[in-house]
Amino acid sequence: MKTLGERDELRSTSSRGTRILGGLAIVGVVLLGLAGLWWSPEDSDMGDLVRIMYVHVPSAWLAYMAFIITAIGSVMFLWKRSVWWDLIAGASAEIGVLFCALALATGSLWGRPTWGTYWLWSDVRIVTTLVLLLMYAGYLALRRVDGDPTQRSKRAAIVGLIAAANIPVVRYSVDWWSNRTLHQKDTVGLDTKLDNGPLFTLMFGLVVFTVLFSWMLLHRFRIAWLENETEHRGLEQALIERRAEGRAKPERLLEREAKPERLLEREAKPDRALGAAEVRP
Repeated sequence: MKTLGERDELRSTSSRGTRILGGLAIVGVVLLGLAGLWWSPEDSDMGDLVRIMYVHVPSAWLAYMAFIITAIGSVMFLWKRSVWWDLIAGASAEIGVLFCALALATGSLWGRPTWGTYWLWSDVRIVTTLVLLLMYAGYLALRRVDGDPTQRSKRAAIVGLIAAANIPVVRYSVDWWSNRTLHQKDTVGLDTKLDNGPLFTLMFGLVVFTVLFSWMLLHRFRIAWLENETEHRGLEQALIERRAEGRAKPERLLEREAKPERLLEREAKPDRALGAAEVRP
């Protein structure tokens, strides 16, 4: 029998590792904020607008990474039929949708002073990113549909793989349709266009966001695992009650069939007593 403390530990999503990871994430976010707002100098090309990139670029890359993990988890679930991979895929997709929405929001803030507009429907990078966000939002909605859990997870895994096909489209859209986008090509690469100070801050932001993503993924996976266990326990309890009800029905039928016999016996008792009285002299 588990003690109260052990039961609380089983219901918790926290551990020593996640607490350390969370502490590193908090420290990293604070340092990134200080570096992005004060310590990092202006870029020679973008000026102060480069500070938005410290959030925009890591958000976009983390969205890609989260959706790739979802695709891997979907493939492994279809192959192994493992609940572990299914829950990893769902947890990663939720965080990916969050980072994808953040990338779109910060991109709009960057676009207003740069392009003179928050949103441009003719820009292929913006539209394909929005489509990616909506596809994975639909994936998450499908995971919440009532029905057989295995069939639901199978259908969600197929949708997750279809949505993942849009990731390279978003990534290389500025190269494939360079005449239909206002986005510049890769800012960071072999021939980087950033100064050393902003480049270091951007790389630091990628590391911080990756640690934050890892912490969020661990907690969201553990929550999903607990939800799955609760759902299965509730289903098992419902099956036990249904089976008990099924066993009780034949007993009730036997009782109903036995009632007329008992009534006949009660009616026969006075007749026997009267007959015995008549026989006596």
